Amino acid sequence: MKIDTYNQEGEKTEQMDLPKEVFEQAFNSDLVHQVIVSMQSNRRQGTAHTKDRGEVSGGGRKPWRQKGTGRARHGSTRSPIWIGGGVTFGPTNERNYKKDIPSKMRKKALKCLLSQKLKDKEIFIIDDLKIEEPKTKIITDILEKLSKEIKKEKFKTLLIVSDKKDDKLLRAVKNIPNIDIIEARNLNSLAVVSYRDLLITKKSIKTIKDVLGK
Repeated sequence: MKIDTYNQEGEKTEQMDLPKEVFEQAFNSDLVHQVIVSMQSNRRQGTAHTKDRGEVSGGGRKPWRQKGTGRARHGSTRSPIWIGGGVTFGPTNERNYKKDIPSKMRKKALKCLLSQKLKDKEIFIIDDLKIEEPKTKIITDILEKLSKEIKKEKFKTLLIVSDKKDDKLLRAVKNIPNIDIIEARNLNSLAVVSYRDLLITKKSIKTIKDVLGK
């Protein structure tokens, strides 16, 4: 499938062919959902922890004698029904949220998402993206020129896919809300669904093809 490419001035330069094996896949919603949920689960730190009755302090002796007081029987102030007692069914840091994602499933889901993004006209190709200084103003001007030519409106949320790490670009993008940058070799399904539009450099297309083709 052919797609227009643009330069940093927002000018159309040529058309390029996108690899069919990556950008022309049928969408599988069940697969995508399973992969996204697994990736979100793997990102959970699992540090939330509440103490049960065996971990809270106090409660060494019986609050009052068993009979004769007219009050309910209690054996410890560490009981969950007491203020300051243990928590019943609370989160514990012993739980493991990790889920295995087979490599084939992960790659297939990413292909499905990229194909759908292309159908929805949410993927744009730029020849290259280089800036001389790590200034937010420079990258903002570039994106404004591109948005006027490509979308006729500003990018609401944008993920820039670069073929290599660029510290200047990273620093320039860092302070812009709803815009992020990622290396092509690290592109994943969760990153793709987190942003509406993708701006991909031409060299990144080959990297994506090589990674997903393995």
